[in-house]
Amino acid sequence: MIIDFHTHVFPPQIKKNRRQYIESDPCFAILYSNPKAELATAEELIASMDKEGVDISVMVNYGWTTHELCVETNDYILESIARYPHRLVGFCAVQPNAGEAAIAEIERCARAGIKGVGEMRPDIQLFDPGDKMLMAPLVEVMKKHRLVMLTHASEPVGHTYPGKGTVTPEVLYPFIISFPDLPVVCAHWGGGLPFYALMPEVKQAMGNVFFDTAASPFLYVPEVYTRVIQLVGEDKILFGTDYPLLAQSRLLNEIGSLDLTEDTKRLILSGNARRLLGI
Repeated sequence: MIIDFHTHVFPPQIKKNRRQYIESDPCFAILYSNPKAELATAEELIASMDKEGVDISVMVNYGWTTHELCVETNDYILESIARYPHRLVGFCAVQPNAGEAAIAEIERCARAGIKGVGEMRPDIQLFDPGDKMLMAPLVEVMKKHRLVMLTHASEPVGHTYPGKGTVTPEVLYPFIISFPDLPVVCAHWGGGLPFYALMPEVKQAMGNVFFDTAASPFLYVPEVYTRVIQLVGEDKILFGTDYPLLAQSRLLNEIGSLDLTEDTKRLILSGNARRLLGI
């Protein structure tokens, strides 16, 4: 089985009216102002999965800056998991600054079958994940429904790229240590957070932290897999592509070429995701 833990889809109306949404939302504008940046619907994701041999995909939403856009796109993700219950898993978007409305939205989506919250974008949504007063009510409702939180993460050094942002390990770490009981997936190898596991206190804090491989070929050499396994363990890595940014086959071929045991590859490709999502 292959589970892609990090994909993005949009409702047809957003794909059709790209310019309107670019003008409406900073997060969308940063990522999709370039007309070459591909937008995919749920149906296109399913077709790609069939072509590439992916069994299940997790659709993560975006860091929309308004509550209304979170709700609009969450509706589409809920419709998609209802249409393809055996192929698609959904994560919902929230704007933490919306307060009680954000909490109610998590409740609504959880009742409809959502498995997690994200992809959070603290830098663009303008919230501090280390703000306990802001985040604690959201975390409590996530824990109540046994949801997973997925956050964007970016490297504090290296090349720039659209959407890189500033969600670096030093931004993520205060949240992680404040809410150790919440399962957290740090996208894009956590902006390098696993490498800080060489510090004993950091490794101890990462008991409930996972890392997806989304966009890995754009960020790291393939050796990143073996290094992260050495530092945090094979049970912490989730295969994710960032589709449609990258075709699933590109990362599948990369993982297939690595000198890893078949058991380790199975954990990365599906076992860890199944355990985390309870599927």
